[in-house]
Amino acid sequence: MERHQVILSDANVPGEGEHKIMSFIRAQRSMENYDPNTRHCLHGHDADLIMLALASHEVHISILREFDNPNGRIPARFYQFVDIWVLREYLELEMKTPGCKQDTERLIDDFIFICFLTGNDFIPRIPSLEINEFAVDLLIEVYKTTFNKMGGYMVNTDKIKDKYGVYLEVTRLEKFFHELSLCEEKILLKRYELQEKLLHKIQGEAAVNEWAKGEDRGEKKTSFAQHFFYPVETSLERDSDDVVRENTRELWRTVSDIFCNKDDLFKNGACKQDKIRPGWKSRFYREKLGAETSKEVGRLQTEMVQKYLEGLCWMLQCYFSEVPSWTWCYPFYYAPFASDFKCLSRFNISFTMDKPLRPFDQLMAVLPPQKNVLSCALPKCYSKLMGCEESKIQMSYPTEFEIDPDGKRFLSQGIAKLPFIDKELLLSATKMVEKDLTEDEMARNNARQERIFLRNSQSLANTAAFVATISDNAQKKLWIDTSEIGGWFSPDEKEVQSSALRKNKVQHAWSWIRDPDMTVRHVTSSVPLCECLIRSAMFFNPEAVKPISRLLDNVIVPDKTITEADIRKRPLWHTYPGPRPRPPHVTHRPETQWRASTPATPREEHKLAGEGWLGRGRGSAAAATADTQQIGPSGYGRGSQGVQMAQSRGGRFDGGDEWAGGGGGGGTVKRPETEARPVGLWARGGGRRGSGPARAR
Repeated sequence: MERHQVILSDANVPGEGEHKIMSFIRAQRSMENYDPNTRHCLHGHDADLIMLALASHEVHISILREFDNPNGRIPARFYQFVDIWVLREYLELEMKTPGCKQDTERLIDDFIFICFLTGNDFIPRIPSLEINEFAVDLLIEVYKTTFNKMGGYMVNTDKIKDKYGVYLEVTRLEKFFHELSLCEEKILLKRYELQEKLLHKIQGEAAVNEWAKGEDRGEKKTSFAQHFFYPVETSLERDSDDVVRENTRELWRTVSDIFCNKDDLFKNGACKQDKIRPGWKSRFYREKLGAETSKEVGRLQTEMVQKYLEGLCWMLQCYFSEVPSWTWCYPFYYAPFASDFKCLSRFNISFTMDKPLRPFDQLMAVLPPQKNVLSCALPKCYSKLMGCEESKIQMSYPTEFEIDPDGKRFLSQGIAKLPFIDKELLLSATKMVEKDLTEDEMARNNARQERIFLRNSQSLANTAAFVATISDNAQKKLWIDTSEIGGWFSPDEKEVQSSALRKNKVQHAWSWIRDPDMTVRHVTSSVPLCECLIRSAMFFNPEAVKPISRLLDNVIVPDKTITEADIRKRPLWHTYPGPRPRPPHVTHRPETQWRASTPATPREEHKLAGEGWLGRGRGSAAAATADTQQIGPSGYGRGSQGVQMAQSRGGRFDGGDEWAGGGGGGGTVKRPETEARPVGLWARGGGRRGSGPARAR
């Protein structure tokens, strides 16, 4: 711990946690003194971390992901270790196009870009793409098929700083979308057929169960409340605690069944769709988006395509450079169809850099109006704006709202049509209550800069630049560029205020680290107390004038361990009957030893990879997996399957059932207690869910 440098970027520093981490890495690797063999380890569960790690073009970068315990217990934590270098190897083999000279770095950039189409926190997925239908397999196959027709790569991150979006070859992207659109109707038709089979099966089972219940109760009707009354067993032969536990489990099973049945649109007959008859696309725009005439449909298609293209460019800049606009958002609940992306060169894409919302304004834009949520997040003068009838923004926080099932089986997987927030209206409303904030609340509502913390004994803490920042008369930013870190330092107000205390009474350092909730024990150390003290300063990243989208010179590249024999081929989802393909046949399964770029510890071992998006390695044509090791008491294991995408503005719940769309089936429901608005780029705790810098929503 003596060598560690801690940079704190909390909720008062604008940006998503994982993006702020990657901005730091990009800025540092652009420095002249940067060590190209620096090792990075990111901790977090968000799938964005995998894409961001790929976008860094760093060789020695890994991700430590928490492994979800299906039993919900927390006796020991399990982790998955994702080696990005191994993922790069899979992608290099999976996306290889015969007869073409391959640039692996640009290939990876294109892979990241096409994965945007499966949806994320900022834009919805293209309707024909579902992760659980192996959409990444389809994207890779279309990319390989179209590569020669496109004439090259779609993304040029060397031009990512260009104001007018020349970093994206839209003519090549248009050819890619055309090839993808050829599969669109086949995918929608298969979803319809699978849904009809499942619907008939469920309704048939429900009818049999209902008939059986009628026989048991003699056709006697029971009320909802009667589901919760059960005779309690009082036999002396059984322990009373066992009886209580069994009855409690039975109660929870009953409650769960009741609410699951209510949420199951297949069982209650509320799932309707119409996406196979001729004219289905025009009906989609009329029913979902209110377009009445063919002219309105065409205008709406054009507007949605333009905004979606803006979203793709916006995300490219976020992933490879910096946020181009803090207030941009995709203004629709749905994405265009792949077949709608035509004549893309007519659109001029550009962004205007603006200021991010302040912390309380950002929370007002994303939080639901439940009191239990607001009481710990917002001052009372702000939270009352959500429910007060006199408030001009009260209509933005409905307690009831429409949920469009969008062809999903369960209502919770549908699209929550929450009102879009009017930024100007929000700011005018919050400005009127700012005067009611306390001094502490006003401090919480201000943007701040990152802070760096160092021990007195560290060499960086004793450099002239750092020492100058904590002097009483320090007023400006000072540049520092060492082999350890590069950037700008400036005085930390808290550090300056406490420096006099350190000079007079070093024993006061005890009060700085004392925590009433910690168990303190005496530790004898030979290190003088003055060397254990912590210094802090404001930290500013060096500006990366041009992101480096390639491997750095003098980097030590690990040995390659993945071969063609490691790749499992799987047919595309829409080409075979049924929801899942038959298990692939592997003719050769090499027992190659996994070799890290550094000597492995005795505990490390090689595990043959699994399959599937974000699972362990091997994964089919998707190959979007890395060598994943589960770390815990039981050793190493498989990675998790699937990506759970967060709710975007407009309330997407991306689930696992087939997309079908169509009219009807929606309704008005009360807002669940857990319903939250999608957050933008400024969330409490530096993340999209306010859970810290590595897990952000």
